[in-house]
Amino acid sequence: MSVVARQGFKYSIIGYIGFLLGTVSAIFIFPNDFEFYGKLRYILPTAEMLVPFVVLGISYSNVKFFHMVERDGKKQNMLSLSLLTVFINFIIFTVIFFILPYFYPKFINSEAWKIKEMILPLILILSFCAIFNKYTSNYKRIVVSNIFDNLFPKIANLGAFCLFFFALSQNITAATSQKIAFAFFFGIFFLMLLGYIYYTNKLEKIKLDFNTNYFKKNNFWKEFFNYSFFGFLGTFGNYLAINSFMIGEFMGMEEVGIYSVLYALISLISIPQLGLFNISAPIINKTLADGDMEELDRFHKKTSLTLYFLGAVLFSCIMVGFPYLTQFMPKNGTMLREYEPVVWIWGSAVLIDLATGFNGNIISLSKYYRFNILVMLLLAGLTIGLNYYFIKNTDLKLIGIALSTAISLSIYNVVKIIFNYFVFKVSPLSIEMIFVSIICTLAITVAIVLPNFNSNLINLIYKPAVVLILIYIGNYFTKIFPIEDYLNMKFIKSVFKIK
Repeated sequence: MSVVARQGFKYSIIGYIGFLLGTVSAIFIFPNDFEFYGKLRYILPTAEMLVPFVVLGISYSNVKFFHMVERDGKKQNMLSLSLLTVFINFIIFTVIFFILPYFYPKFINSEAWKIKEMILPLILILSFCAIFNKYTSNYKRIVVSNIFDNLFPKIANLGAFCLFFFALSQNITAATSQKIAFAFFFGIFFLMLLGYIYYTNKLEKIKLDFNTNYFKKNNFWKEFFNYSFFGFLGTFGNYLAINSFMIGEFMGMEEVGIYSVLYALISLISIPQLGLFNISAPIINKTLADGDMEELDRFHKKTSLTLYFLGAVLFSCIMVGFPYLTQFMPKNGTMLREYEPVVWIWGSAVLIDLATGFNGNIISLSKYYRFNILVMLLLAGLTIGLNYYFIKNTDLKLIGIALSTAISLSIYNVVKIIFNYFVFKVSPLSIEMIFVSIICTLAITVAIVLPNFNSNLINLIYKPAVVLILIYIGNYFTKIFPIEDYLNMKFIKSVFKIK
């Protein structure tokens, strides 16, 4: 079994473990206190949103130019100067952060300013981690970095939350309990940075080299920073971080907590998408290189239909089971029940995203990769503008944020569909998707109108079961998706095979 195959298999396993840990915690633990969970979920996304302004895309250049500097024996030089540049950028960023209130006095009333003691150091740590993450990926080692990036943040959230409640149970004041929890939260990320340093040093001993002669030669530094700049521009599409930041600033930490729990539920729909790019990238690369657009179109449609079908099945089950699931959540489950429209709206937007398959990957792997940067900026601009409009001009609260996300994400995907159709003559859309939508809509409708039992547990099981049965029957007659290829022992055994 090759290194890439082993790493890919382990990467997927860790991804699903992290996903399961985050989802279970969000559903059954974090609803105990949306206010404090909201603070945790505000700090990390805000730091993640600001990290690009410190890294400035340098992490991507560590991948782009790695083989060239390796050939010239300057790997350590590139790593050292990248880390130094990030540190200098952080100092400049911090100075601007503290000067900003003089030009915009209202900034001192923002949540970002109030929790700056947590956010600023976290930005520095995450910036260093971003460099090490991309650098170590050149060694075809992605499992350890996935543990750091996927599991550690979830452990930080869960551990800090539980520690906060434990401290309160010991009659420690809320303020002190919060400080203890924040210390643990920050400590996990500091441990992550130390882990990255140790692991990078284990792959190849770190030898700091801050000499700039190599980068000055033939003005290599210009090419390096030019590529970094395009990488920087492509990092603005993190609409989830933008949402968390704006909700925290304009609505409150409790709403951030509710939003995060709802996101954990909705993200179940996107499970089929995990690992899609790693699997599809070689095929996309080959078809683009061969100019075989007919094969690319066939593969694109097949993959998109698979993602849409599986996502629609999960979405249908969530829709009919959500009202009963909230009954098993802690006391605040009723608050989530009030925001059921968010699940409907946001879930539909995620389904549209699934239906477009690897649209963005086709663009990013082609010579038109810069167009991806434009649409990412479009997504960020739409998200910020629509969020601000719904927050300031309506009383929809999180429903408004969901509408904003649905509109911006849909426009973002439609633009990419149109671009790929006219440039590559490929499209993810097929007539079968309409039949999938009809079957799932009928299944949801039937399950909702069926009578309820007195037991929420029975309802939670039988309603989704009805949906699954009806979708199976509908698919049996329409032959949209080859379910029989997956519901057999041969496929199940192949899932657990390592070779």
